[in-house]
Amino acid sequence: MGAAKPTLRDVAERAGVSLGTASNVLNNRDNVSDEARAKVVEAATALGYRMQVRVSAATRHSLSVVGAIGKIDDGQTMMINPFYSYVLAGIEWECQRNNLSLMLANIMVDNLNRPPTLPPMLLDNHVDGVLLVGTFLEDTIQLVGKRFEKPVVLIDAYAPGSHFDSVVTDNISGAYAAVKYLIKQGHQKIALVGSMPDSYPSIRERRKGYLRALKNHRISDVYIEDSPLNREGGFDATCNLLQHSPEITAIFACNDEVAYGAILAARQLGRDVPDDLSVIGFDDIDLARQMSPALTTVRVDKRLMGTLAVQYLVARAENPGNSALTTLISTQIVVRDSVKALNARS
Repeated sequence: MGAAKPTLRDVAERAGVSLGTASNVLNNRDNVSDEARAKVVEAATALGYRMQVRVSAATRHSLSVVGAIGKIDDGQTMMINPFYSYVLAGIEWECQRNNLSLMLANIMVDNLNRPPTLPPMLLDNHVDGVLLVGTFLEDTIQLVGKRFEKPVVLIDAYAPGSHFDSVVTDNISGAYAAVKYLIKQGHQKIALVGSMPDSYPSIRERRKGYLRALKNHRISDVYIEDSPLNREGGFDATCNLLQHSPEITAIFACNDEVAYGAILAARQLGRDVPDDLSVIGFDDIDLARQMSPALTTVRVDKRLMGTLAVQYLVARAENPGNSALTTLISTQIVVRDSVKALNARS
């Protein structure tokens, strides 16, 4: 027997709003605050509540083709991104549910993370709304907004003070929870790898969450090894850390690829994970389950990010004058095998 379908009351309780407010949002009525609307939409999507998004004839005309744009660094070949592929799956599912066509494109950027040109879908007005997916510089986002005078929603992209709706991860809280988990397992010598002082905002937030957790737990020993956000960076940073600070017992890696590099480095230096060194990652990509030991990490609901972004694009097309919304997607710790408890009570 299948699980019971979520009800309107379930959505209202999860969002922390009244039944009437939830009903108004899900029936697309205007007498609801932007904050309440965001909470209800996120709750409904997370529960799998089948929302009947009513799109007027005018909206159907103005938003029928959605463009999703990602980024490729200069010199990189196109490849499947283990994080954003799930975001795109959420986008595709929600577009199908709303009878919207979807076009995908990538912007090639130079070594300063700036695009020499924009994709034809924007320049030739092939799409009616755009989702910018991933790590774009603020001036690139503003350029797209200026050249493309139609709805734009950001996914894991940051443009403070802009008029764009956005869906981002609660990186600070997620990183804080990861370090707090290590501390509860008895670790006091905890290092951070996979970030730089000038990293993209989401990674700087994870760095901030690491520092905040140590400070709030009165741990004065800070071990930060600046490194790129990739497997090679995690490997090199961990080698450096373990050579000049061998007392370290745990590493918080800013994503799962970096964590994998850290585990490989530990093995090369004769340290077993988790017996000699605990490692925790962030994102919960497929690799986290596949590596050995399976990686304890911070899960991000990547499909939900894509789903919400399409819903915001539909709402923005229908009500272009509404205030911009930023939704933080909460995270959760996924406990696997890469962290060892150092205290008996854990």
